[in-house]
Order: sequence, then structure tokens, then C-alpha cells
Amino acid sequence: MKTNLLYIFLFFLFISCDLKTSGKSDSTLVKEQPTNILFIVSNQHTYGTTDMNTSNHFAEIVLAYDVLINAGFNVDFVSPEGGAIPIGYLNTSDSIQKKYIYDSDFMNKLKNTFKPADITPVNYKAVYYGGGGAAMFGVPENKTIQHISTSIYENNGVVSAICHGTAGIVNLKDKNGKYLYEGKLVNGFPDRFENKEAKYYKTFPFSIEEAIKERGGNFQYSEKGWDGFYQVDGRLITGQDPTASAAVATEIIKKLNDTFKN
Repeated sequence: MKTNLLYIFLFFLFISCDLKTSGKSDSTLVKEQPTNILFIVSNQHTYGTTDMNTSNHFAEIVLAYDVLINAGFNVDFVSPEGGAIPIGYLNTSDSIQKKYIYDSDFMNKLKNTFKPADITPVNYKAVYYGGGGAAMFGVPENKTIQHISTSIYENNGVVSAICHGTAGIVNLKDKNGKYLYEGKLVNGFPDRFENKEAKYYKTFPFSIEEAIKERGGNFQYSEKGWDGFYQVDGRLITGQDPTASAAVATEIIKKLNDTFKN
């Protein structure tokens, strides 16, 4: 009789422990579900209204994309007009760039980017503004894209940018009308490395560095350049040039993981 009671006790103890373990597993599964990241890119083909060609920086897209995809995230693309975007600054000797040039599924995403009206902000945990000369046009002034980014940020999401992509955040304000980066460390492509006398630069609607500083941001950069420099200030993550693309993506993951833990 005592032996039977012992078996019954152990049986219910096992069931109880199994249920508790299952509960933890469900919680882990929720955290491991793919999280959507939104890459913001430009449709601009020229510097301003000139005939000088410009484009989105391919490396700044794919180096970050590769990190996020391999970590289990889903990445969507949005542009002011939707549809195809111009890409440039390609380096086919780079294995990651070469990999995605021949990835038909990925290239199809760039040919069929979403329009801002197609995007539901609550479905995304972070935005990433890609760079290249094209990033200076169409994106910074787009009100719907601004709304998407600020909505994601105010829902505990991450706003990130690389190089000239930082132009996309200069007009972002929170619900109180305060610039999103006011009092925060911000990085992007600095004036130090721009040729202000060049024709391309004279088409820019503003200086990224000057705009950020004038509106209360603490713009910091590496004077050496091309050394992977980036800044993290809360849920704002910004990188200086293509060499920081992968690092910015890694910091996005870290920040989202911290949010999941809370």
C-alpha cells in the first residue's frame, strides 16, 4: 500500500514539474518567434534634380541584413514610392555582397519594396535607415515614414541608421514634439568626410551633422573614419559608414533581447 502511494505521489510530482517546464518552454517560444525589422530605403536615382547618378548603398543594406536574417529576424523594405530602388557602391569581391547579388529572393525584395501606406508600425520592432547618397532625398521629409518610425520607437522599438541614412532621423519627433535624438549621442556620416565644394554635396538639402546639432543632438564621430564607429544611446543606434553596418545590426539584436527580458 505504501509502495502504491509512493508511485502515485511520484506520478503527480512528475506531471506537476512537466507542466511547469512546459510553461517555461512556451514563454521561450514566444521570444524566439521571428521579429520583423523594417529597412527604410530611397527611390532616388540622382543627386537632387541633376543628372548625377546616386543610389542606396548596397553594403550598408546587406551587411546589416545578413546579421539580422541569420539571427532569425524577418526584414521588410519600405521606400517613399514603393517598388524598385537603385543600388550602388557594390563590391563583388566581398563575399556577403556577392552572395546577395545572386540571391533572387532578396533582390526581389529590393524590386518590390513596400509603400509607406502598406506598413503597420505595430508589426515591427525596429527600423534601420540605409545610407548612400539616395538617402538624402525623399526619405527625410516623408511624413508617413516619420510616423512609422516614431510609432515603433514609442512602442519600445529601436530606431537605427547608418551613414547618410542618419538623414532620415533628423525630422523625427516624439509625441511631445521633441526631437527623438535631443540630448542623445548620435552618429552618421560627418561633414569631415564630405567634399562641400563638390557638385553632389551642393544638392544635399542639409548637412546631417549640422541639423542634428542644431536640434539638440550630441553628434559624435570618429575622425579616423572607416573603423566601424557607431553610437548607442538607449533605443537609438547610429553608425558612421559601411564598416559599422554589421555592428549596428548586432546592437539592434542586443537591444531587442534586453526588451524581451523585461
